[in-house]
Amino acid sequence: MYTILICDDDRDIVSALEIYLTSEGYRTISASNGRQAIQAAQENEVHLILMDVMMPELDGIRATARLREGSNVPIILLTAKSEDSDKILGLNIGADDYITKPFNPLEVIARVKSQLRRYTALGGADKGPGLLSVGPIAMEDASKQVTVDGSPVALTPIEYNILKLLLSHPGQVFSSAQIYEQVWNDPAYGSENTVAVHIRHLREKIEINPAEPRYLKVVWGLGYKIEKGGN
Repeated sequence: MYTILICDDDRDIVSALEIYLTSEGYRTISASNGRQAIQAAQENEVHLILMDVMMPELDGIRATARLREGSNVPIILLTAKSEDSDKILGLNIGADDYITKPFNPLEVIARVKSQLRRYTALGGADKGPGLLSVGPIAMEDASKQVTVDGSPVALTPIEYNILKLLLSHPGQVFSSAQIYEQVWNDPAYGSENTVAVHIRHLREKIEINPAEPRYLKVVWGLGYKIEKGGN
């Protein structure tokens, strides 16, 4: 059974969503602000979060950003029609979708089912030892398949092995020499340019905007890393 966290400071909305979702067989837990949502997500196995944008103490945008630092669970924002800028900001910092209030119960159920299908297809709900993922980037080592937002990405063997190295150690900085030695299995004499070229090609395949990467980051003078939060 999937567990869905509903976070909204309007108790009537929470109650309505609980009715819709439990009738479909989902388990629900609730929170009334972003701080409570983060705590609930830490204390429970949550498979999807419905997150209101405008809330006291900690709003849905900032709560989403904090959750994305350590979780890839689907987050659907609940927004008012006038909150277009918040929708865009929310998607940019890691939300997966949004629903505009007042909402249709059938739309809520359809969006929830869609996000859960994607989450389980990427292995997020049951990570095995062969699955590596950060943000929308997922790698299934057994099948050698890489996807970004669920869409397959074709990588060369070198690109694949660089990405595997970085995904296996999110947040850790690897120098060009370290990458070269582990991927090419050769001494890293004059390897900087070679590694840089492959990093550039890899960014073109996994980043929305390779010129301003969110995940595959350079740490000037030190090397490269996969950013856990994608900021």
